[in-house]
Amino acid sequence: MALIYDFDKTLSPKDMQEYSFLPGINVEPDVFWKLCNDFGVEHQMDGILTYMYLMRKMAKGTLDLTREELTRLGKGVEFFPGVETWFDRINHIGAQSDVLVEHYIISSGLTEIIRGSAIGKNFKAIFAGSFCYDASGRAVWPATAVNYTSKTQYLFRINKGILDITNDRDLNAFTPEYMRRIPFSNMIYVGDGLTDVPCMKMTKQKGGYSIAVHAPGDTELADDMLLQGRADFSVEADYSPGSEIEQVVAMLMRRIRASHELSLRHAEPVQRAHRRRGEHVPLDIPMRGGMDDGEDVE
Repeated sequence: MALIYDFDKTLSPKDMQEYSFLPGINVEPDVFWKLCNDFGVEHQMDGILTYMYLMRKMAKGTLDLTREELTRLGKGVEFFPGVETWFDRINHIGAQSDVLVEHYIISSGLTEIIRGSAIGKNFKAIFAGSFCYDASGRAVWPATAVNYTSKTQYLFRINKGILDITNDRDLNAFTPEYMRRIPFSNMIYVGDGLTDVPCMKMTKQKGGYSIAVHAPGDTELADDMLLQGRADFSVEADYSPGSEIEQVVAMLMRRIRASHELSLRHAEPVQRAHRRRGEHVPLDIPMRGGMDDGEDVE
C-alpha cells in the first residue's frame, strides 16, 4: 500500500522556505509571500513558478542557490510531533498485518529541501518542485513545478509504478487494473489544505482513503473538507505513538488487507466456475462494485 503525503503544513507546521531560506536572505515570510502573490498577479504567472523565480532572484548576492545548499537548508525544517519516528512505526504496524507500506511525497515545495530534511530518507519517491542547475551547480531555471492540479498525475505514477517523471509514454499507455502496481484502493492520501483537494477527491473516488490534518485548534478547513465529502477523516497533525492518525491508519491497513483477501477469495470460485464450463479464465476479476466500475481520468 502507499501512504502519500503533502509536506508543508501536513508534516511540517510552516512552509519549508520559512525555516532556513528566508532567514538566510533576511526576508520576513509575510513580505516574501505577499511579493509572490503580487508578482504572480501582475504577470499572470503560476504561483509555484513565481516563488521559484523569486527565490532565485532574491538569493543573488546573499545565498548561493545550489543543489547542495538547498539540500543543506532541509536540515532546518521542523516537524509536527511524532513525524520523525512515524515512518518506522507505521512500517512495523503494517508488517503486523502483512502489509508492505511505501511512503511518497507529492508537494508544491522543493525536492532538495525535502530530501535534505530529517525525514527525507523515508520516501520511495518525492514528487515536488526542482531546479535545473548549470555546470557549477547553481539553480538556473525551474525543472519541475507541482501545483494543485498537476498533483493528480503523480497518483497515477504511483498506481502504475512509473516513478520516472520523464516517462510520460508508459504513464499514458493503457494498463489493465490487474497489472497496476498499487491499486487506488490501497492508497491513503494525507493533506492539509485546498491544494490537496484534487488528490483527496480522486483517491476517494477510486476506492482509496483521504485524511485531512490540521494544526492544534485550527480545525475549520479540515472539518470543511470532511463535511463536504472531500476527506474521510479530519484529525490533528499529531503523529505521536497512539495518536488519532496512527489509530486511523492502522485500522485502514487492516481494512486494506481484509479487502485484498476477500478479492482473492472471490476470484477463486469465479475462476473455478469458468474452468468447469470450459471457458477462458480471465486474469482480472474485480469485486462487484470494485475499481473497474469507472473510467480512468488520466
